[in-house]
Amino acid sequence: MNHAELEALAADAYVYGYPLVAGLTMVERFTRGGMGTLPAAPFNHFSHATRLAAPGDDFVSVNNDTVYSIAQLDLSEGPQVLHVPDTAGAYYVLQFVGAWTDNFAYLGSRATGTGAQTWLIVPPDWHGTPSDPARVIEAPTRVATVVGRFACAGPDDLPRVRALQDGLTVTALEPGGLVAGLPEPDPDVPERLAFFERLRVWMQAFPPAGPDVEYEQRFAPLGLLDEDISPYRAAVPDWTLTLLKGLAAGRERVEDATRPPEDHPAGEWRSALHLFDYNVDHLGPGTLDDPEWRIPDRRAGYLSRAAAARAGLWGNHAYEASYAMTYDDSDGRPLSGAHRYTLRFDQPPPAEAFWSVTMYSVPDYHLVANPIERYSIGDRTPGLVYGADGSLTLTLQHEEPTESAEAANWLPTPEGEFRPIIRLYQPKPSVLDGTYQVPPIHRR
Repeated sequence: MNHAELEALAADAYVYGYPLVAGLTMVERFTRGGMGTLPAAPFNHFSHATRLAAPGDDFVSVNNDTVYSIAQLDLSEGPQVLHVPDTAGAYYVLQFVGAWTDNFAYLGSRATGTGAQTWLIVPPDWHGTPSDPARVIEAPTRVATVVGRFACAGPDDLPRVRALQDGLTVTALEPGGLVAGLPEPDPDVPERLAFFERLRVWMQAFPPAGPDVEYEQRFAPLGLLDEDISPYRAAVPDWTLTLLKGLAAGRERVEDATRPPEDHPAGEWRSALHLFDYNVDHLGPGTLDDPEWRIPDRRAGYLSRAAAARAGLWGNHAYEASYAMTYDDSDGRPLSGAHRYTLRFDQPPPAEAFWSVTMYSVPDYHLVANPIERYSIGDRTPGLVYGADGSLTLTLQHEEPTESAEAANWLPTPEGEFRPIIRLYQPKPSVLDGTYQVPPIHRR
């Protein structure tokens, strides 16, 4: 295999493996140090946020609508019993994510209702006999993540949410098992090749879906199938340079997939309706096993999976929560805090649960610090001023408006470029079939 072929193969490997490396790196971070509002917690224990997300929380495109409860599962200890409290009709979702970032199950308001529930989470190919076969969730990989989101209307609503978090527990079906954790990459591999080393070690530990195994065999010339001694510890310079060129090309391919198309209509909100449809192999409780929600081309699915991990790691399928974003105004100009804008909804966005618009700075996609500590705005925001016809006009600008109605409807922007995201929780059919279009943002 010549250098050009090897470089192209390395680029393919980056696109294919980025979600595994990004996801498990985040798993590692949660178990060792925590992140933002979530303290560190060992495997098979929930970490509960005690507040809504805020600026400084280092998570890409984090929402400010829900309080998080996240557990990293390691089913090498054996099956885990999950207890979910009664939320008395309030919105919540527990999203189950495999090591390859596949969303393989959902519990919650949309999927299973808001009453108290008990489920058994089992490892791949488990052969035990559950007491209730209808309440079993089979994970596709030994390590998985549970991302819990409880709707929270603001600081005054936190005591209610904390009581629900206290009732959310995971315990071993048979205590006394050992947790294997994540295998350690070779510490002697230089940092510039750390991605390939992590991919090599974690690919072995967490086999993909059956149809992907053959695709992985292509990566043997890259050393990714080497099982014992790492080929990256003392890699020859020419080979290393080729791998790094391929890594850069793969990274650029993923970044391109997260950008809006150059020929998109001015002011269009780019929907992510099918960004998370790459899981076609492990569809458990709460998922929709329907061709509409499957990417039929596996190669296209790899790129979508990588883009999802880059722009919104551990995001939901659109039928649970639909996201759309925009980078420019109605005239096609980049959105910037140097200008003032309005976003007018003639009718409320069609969501069964609730909706919001959240502000993010570019290029880090973090929440924007501001004097009124408002990071998102939506139907639960107190004091919004509606028009006589039921319309709602939001004000997007850096400085606080002087007019009272505009100040009530103000979503602060950063000084520089920004990207808002609209989220519709339990979106209605007009969202999912694409007929509903978010109105463009107008520069004043």
